[in-house]
Amino acid sequence: MTDVARLAGVSHQTVSRVLNGHPNVREQTRLRVRAAIEELGYRPNRAARTLVTGRSQLLGVVAPNSTLFGPASLLAAFELAAGAAGFSVSVRRVRVLDRPSIAAAVEHHRDQRVAGIVVIAPTASANEALAEVPAAVPVVTVDGDPERAAALVTVDQEAGARAATRHLLDAGHRTVWHVSGPPDWFDAAGRVRGWQRALEEAGAEVPPVTPADWSASSGYHAGQMLARMPEVTAVFAANDHLALGILRAMNERGRPVPGEVSVIGFDDVPEAAYFIPPLTTVRPDFDAVATETLNLLLKRIAAGEPGPARRILTPTLVERGSVAAPPR
Repeated sequence: MTDVARLAGVSHQTVSRVLNGHPNVREQTRLRVRAAIEELGYRPNRAARTLVTGRSQLLGVVAPNSTLFGPASLLAAFELAAGAAGFSVSVRRVRVLDRPSIAAAVEHHRDQRVAGIVVIAPTASANEALAEVPAAVPVVTVDGDPERAAALVTVDQEAGARAATRHLLDAGHRTVWHVSGPPDWFDAAGRVRGWQRALEEAGAEVPPVTPADWSASSGYHAGQMLARMPEVTAVFAANDHLALGILRAMNERGRPVPGEVSVIGFDDVPEAAYFIPPLTTVRPDFDAVATETLNLLLKRIAAGEPGPARRILTPTLVERGSVAAPPR
């Protein structure tokens, strides 16, 4: 930093202000310091900064070892948000979201002296482990148990499912069938509740849930069964990959979408707009979830041991070509 200050013709304190994004630096001075930093190839020593400030610039993330669109999108968005705020991110992936795996991942991050930890915990098996994390560790859970008293950021799954179901009912369908995700996922359970509530509020029949996992192949097998049932004219799938499998099954069975059957998904994967037909779906704002997660974690770090707080974000319905009025 002394070399940078000498080359830029400024004080050591001015270099520090530029590096920390302090607003009280003239733009011309800031540019001169940045140019000196680039010319000298200077990189801040994060370990030394931690010793001086008492604050680590490293955040830990515990995430499922999964390529599913939701968790993967959340993780990518959080890494970008943290980087923009000047933090590095250390990710510890676990094969199973159970007590031993999460406890080991948390201890790994504590050994790294992270400032705080984010746990992406979409399944019920994570609850026991999260309850044992020491209170002194700033932790925010993403997509965790909405009933648990803890710092939580999540998407309002029920609101998204209700919007999807109401959209199908408003199109004229008498009821809506649901192909669900795994029951131990909080997202899947919330979408079942929202679907059921929307039907009950409309006075519509509530069909039995068609269980599945999150895969297109599972949706295909569920769709083959539903395609044989002439009373099925509207299907809400718990995610877009399930919806993709349902679309193929309906097509193979001679039940065109949306001519005979309307289908809605959840997640708005990048390919959803290019399905045949383009898929109407529910879009969570993963960037907003990541930003809220980071902000809540930084507040917890600054406050020490604050009480539980939660941020619940409402997703939006994206209308495309897979919904129409039922056949007469």
